[in-house]
Amino acid sequence: MKEMTRKKTGSKSLDSGKAPFRTDLLVWMDGDLVAWEEATVHVMAHALHYGSSVFEGVRCYKTPKGPAIFRLREHVRRLFDSARIYRMQPAYTEAEFAQAMGETVQANKFEACYLRPLVYRGLGTPGVNPLGSPVCSSIVAWDWGAYLGDHSAAAGVDVCVSSWWRMHPNTIPAMAKASANYMNGQLIKMEAVLNGFTEGVALDPRGYVCEGSGENIFVVRDGVVRTPPFAAGVLPGITRDSVITLLRQDGIEVREEDIPREALYVADEVFFTGTATEVVAIRSVDRIVVADGSMGPLTRRAQELFLGLVRGDLEDRHGWLTPV
Repeated sequence: MKEMTRKKTGSKSLDSGKAPFRTDLLVWMDGDLVAWEEATVHVMAHALHYGSSVFEGVRCYKTPKGPAIFRLREHVRRLFDSARIYRMQPAYTEAEFAQAMGETVQANKFEACYLRPLVYRGLGTPGVNPLGSPVCSSIVAWDWGAYLGDHSAAAGVDVCVSSWWRMHPNTIPAMAKASANYMNGQLIKMEAVLNGFTEGVALDPRGYVCEGSGENIFVVRDGVVRTPPFAAGVLPGITRDSVITLLRQDGIEVREEDIPREALYVADEVFFTGTATEVVAIRSVDRIVVADGSMGPLTRRAQELFLGLVRGDLEDRHGWLTPV
């Protein structure tokens, strides 16, 4: 029998740039901070075979008063809501998980970073039934810059309407931030990138605008800001909620309502929001330029209000920043 040799496999990324991870990072795993190379799971972990995991994306910002995690309580609550939907009971309370996120930032000496808490089913019984597999938890922190490109915040991005639709709410719960949902997001993203766009916009099962592969979307027309409602199958974005709150407090009308696809082509402004994305203007949709192609005044105001708050330049009236 011919001896088999192990080969390293991989493929060239569609995105350029270096991997964001430092190999000296400490990773929180089930209550312990472990070295990067020890932060492993078994190849037979249930999550690897059946997608049985839920996660969060959280940012810690550098502020004049030191590092602070943005909307920590809301992110942890959504993580536990997602786990509950999938009948996964973490071994830690929400308060303990929140504390662990702060400890992970401190242990890695970050002034600012991105945090990825994960609750997943580990090595247990094989098969689709997940109930015989243990529920495990981890938290990784790393330095992640502009998600949609280094110049996206200033210049905006070009997007397409994807041929892939979002899931019907009664097939896979859209309210849960489940890793399995992002297989759909990967199809949307890859299609967009391979066709020369930065991002894709998915429609919901009824044909209305839903969201990007990993972002919520807003459309501006005649001074009114609109965004799809939860009934459209959007993820209840925490940045989405923050921007809605900040704009309304600034006297700007924001409506949550169904948005037809063609509204993207005749909008005065369109923009994305998300933890990784923050607030980014959409410059064109399906190669139809949005207005004159530059960032509109309400998108700019949303960006100013959001970034001003998270960076500590504006008053945190809502207590959204948790000092580390």
